[in-house]
Amino acid sequence: MEILYLAIVVFLGGLLGATAGFGASTIMIPVALLFYPLEQTLLFVGIIHLLGNIWKLAIFRKGFQWNLILSFGIPGIAAGFLGATLVFQISNAILSRILAGFIICYVAYIIFKPGFKIKPNNISAGIGGFLSGFMAGIFGMGGAVRSLFLSTFNLQKEVYLVTGAAIALVIDISRLSTYIISGTKLEEKILWAMFLFVPLSFLAARAGKLVVDKIPQKYFRTVVAVVLLIMAVKLLILPK
Repeated sequence: MEILYLAIVVFLGGLLGATAGFGASTIMIPVALLFYPLEQTLLFVGIIHLLGNIWKLAIFRKGFQWNLILSFGIPGIAAGFLGATLVFQISNAILSRILAGFIICYVAYIIFKPGFKIKPNNISAGIGGFLSGFMAGIFGMGGAVRSLFLSTFNLQKEVYLVTGAAIALVIDISRLSTYIISGTKLEEKILWAMFLFVPLSFLAARAGKLVVDKIPQKYFRTVVAVVLLIMAVKLLILPK
């Protein structure tokens, strides 16, 4: 049954990640923690997350903007490594609630200031990349911070999704390498189940592409904001 539950959340997480650009880890981590310790959960979810980002890069490849990707990605790699090394030393509950409060304030602001955007320059991208990498490394859920910064740039939806996927991919490689070097391994049955999870993650990404195509550009930022708000509420009610 645990493989069935994980298969369901792999698909749902991949669908949400391909639609909003983030949220896959937030769905998968609580379910995986029912069956595995934190170290294995972060490794498993990180692998699925990495696969989802590879699929998004292939599906939304027309949206590449290398300057934005590098400005986010380089600080994100360093911060992802830092967060992964501190994963068992800092209270995730405290960090989660701080992040949740910040996201809620942001969502409220863009509701009242819908035209608000930040110029996508190297400084703002670097800050966003560092924060998202650190959050991804320390508790596997950096997508909300990354998407928060990217959504303020008011990018075209394809650019937003492929940029987020490229940044997340390099951060995933950084933190997964740290987990593996630290000695974290997956159980053999999960390794075999990857033959199911890999195609499921691809199908989820394709389904997400169909959803994105149906969302008008003028409403896309609102969709991202709503998902951000849901993520923030979930972070606020995480158990201590």
